[in-house]
Amino acid sequence: MSEKHDGTGGSNASDDKYLIKVSESPPSLEECSTFVSHPSCGAISTFCGITRDNFQNKTVTKLSYEGYVPMAEKELRKVCDEVCEKYPSIVRIAAVHILGDCPVGKASVILAASSPHRKDSMHCVEVLIDELKARVPIWKREVYEGDEGSVWKENVEWHDGKKKRVMVKES
Repeated sequence: MSEKHDGTGGSNASDDKYLIKVSESPPSLEECSTFVSHPSCGAISTFCGITRDNFQNKTVTKLSYEGYVPMAEKELRKVCDEVCEKYPSIVRIAAVHILGDCPVGKASVILAASSPHRKDSMHCVEVLIDELKARVPIWKREVYEGDEGSVWKENVEWHDGKKKRVMVKES
């Protein structure tokens, strides 16, 4: 189930610690929670990004994601390594993101982390989503109902470090 590569053809120490997958069929929340579960941990924190049905008074029909899988998974692994340095009590992490179409009500990103106590796993998941949106090469197109078309969206974390969305309308 998990993608466990270090980019060199061999395995590394994080193989048993991380479930990282960028795919058209990523693991479910239940699979991610099961992966991070560990007898030494009293906390599992999760984040699910769900496609909502609206944006600025427009009806959203779906989100569509594109990405370069090897680079995206490599960057996700770096983010996981960094967050584990910051929160050393983290035992396991699952970080998965969909590619392709994600209909309203479905998860596009699922993050899960386990630790002996709640605080580190909660902070870990918060840092993971912020860093994923800022650094991982996955692009989102928001598709609207009717003649509204679609828009490629840039995360607020990306644009010159400023909290600003850049949108490009497609016909």
